[in-house]
Amino acid sequence: MFKYGIDTLTLEKVNKIANGTLKAVITTEAKIKINSCRAKVTAITESDKVVYGINTGFGPLCDVKISKEETNLLQKNLLITHAVGVGENINKRLSKLMMICKVHALCQGFSGVRLKLIERIVFFIENDLLPTVPKQGSVGASGDLAPLSHLFLPLIGEGDFLVNDEIYTAKEILEIYNLDPIELEAKEGLGLINGTQFILAHTITGLTKMEYLLDLADVSGAMSIEGYKGSSSPFKPELHEIRPFKGAIKVAKRMRNLFKDSQNITSHENCERVQDPYSMRCIPQVHGASRNAFNHLLELAEIEMNSVTDNPIVLSETEAISGGNFHGQPLAMALDYCSIAASELGNIADRRCYLLLEGKYGLPRLLTKSGGLNSGFMIPQYTTAALVTENKSLCFPPSADSIPTSLGQEDHVSMGSISGRKLNQILENLEKILAIELLYAAQALEFRRPNTFSEIIEKNHKIIRAKVKKLEEDRLLKDDINALIQLVKNKKVIVK
Repeated sequence: MFKYGIDTLTLEKVNKIANGTLKAVITTEAKIKINSCRAKVTAITESDKVVYGINTGFGPLCDVKISKEETNLLQKNLLITHAVGVGENINKRLSKLMMICKVHALCQGFSGVRLKLIERIVFFIENDLLPTVPKQGSVGASGDLAPLSHLFLPLIGEGDFLVNDEIYTAKEILEIYNLDPIELEAKEGLGLINGTQFILAHTITGLTKMEYLLDLADVSGAMSIEGYKGSSSPFKPELHEIRPFKGAIKVAKRMRNLFKDSQNITSHENCERVQDPYSMRCIPQVHGASRNAFNHLLELAEIEMNSVTDNPIVLSETEAISGGNFHGQPLAMALDYCSIAASELGNIADRRCYLLLEGKYGLPRLLTKSGGLNSGFMIPQYTTAALVTENKSLCFPPSADSIPTSLGQEDHVSMGSISGRKLNQILENLEKILAIELLYAAQALEFRRPNTFSEIIEKNHKIIRAKVKKLEEDRLLKDDINALIQLVKNKKVIVK
């Protein structure tokens, strides 16, 4: 059981909560913190003290005092006016991750919202009632205002839900569950929509996908080396101990395991070739650098998962700090770094595909014995080349840009929401690139028989061949490629 606002959230735990395999609850300890902070907000509203977001307007209107009578309407108007996102809706899992992360932040007792509001969000999570959220419109400070506004409109009976892939109005769903809309009170609208949960949900999704793809890139690279009859010597521990980057050391160790007991590797140990091209020889350095970027983003994401990122932060009955915890820059910059790292995994994989087509070291050109009449595997590399270039174009760092908003009050923003979306686009392309490398490598291995390979490579070759047959003569490859993309997406290729 996970305790909101008390326990430490991790990548593994947040995914388990989203999957429904880990129960998450609001304990008595968390309720005490929530109610105590709410009492402080109430005390502020009943005093003459002017506190941003509680009894003032927002952004450039922070100097406008709001009367007690208008406080509730102010919070409702905040959600309605900030729900201006455009474009397609994000997928349901992203919405769920956003709500889980927001609940965990609110339960830490610095946001000043009522317990009943948080309990309603938990009810939505547990019943898979996931609000629709357009993917565009956040500049990543003051947090993800537009996406979070859409996410929480259903609390007040506005907006829509996506249920079983059908869109229903919030009013329809609330009626079905016999729930009344909640009337927001002081600080609650701001507590809901200030924060980085849109950026964070995309980060969690990207990290989860990239964790597998990092391992898969090692596997597909090892299979390509086996098909190419490349050398295993660049992966010896002695080489990496004298340049001990953690990522490179891990990849080299994995590569040694992927070549373990390979008859094919030992069959050419005494050949006259001196060295392999960089895309094979430098796998630990390149894949390892991508792992380093992944690890950096993971460290920051897990800090963010357990942070309070709304504004102002309520500390006492007399003090509420208006700061900048909503600013997405800490994640935005690392997301852009990770985008480059993911792109490079595809870049080097494309080069390995190309090497397998050259017809060297016993491989036929284009991986077909009957070239001329047959084009063999000539054209799928065009696809990897196109995907690699698309990924390169997606590597422009949104975090390097800033456009002032809110009449200059918010004069530097992170654009982290765009960074998060772009990382996931790059990873989707990477899935396709690695699927095509697996297609090529599996074909290349056929020309090395009767040599055998490591246990993990032999198992993966059987998995691939269960979906895609060896290419003897030209056929429509679209179905083969799509079959392997699905294997990758469903994580069916063995990586450990």
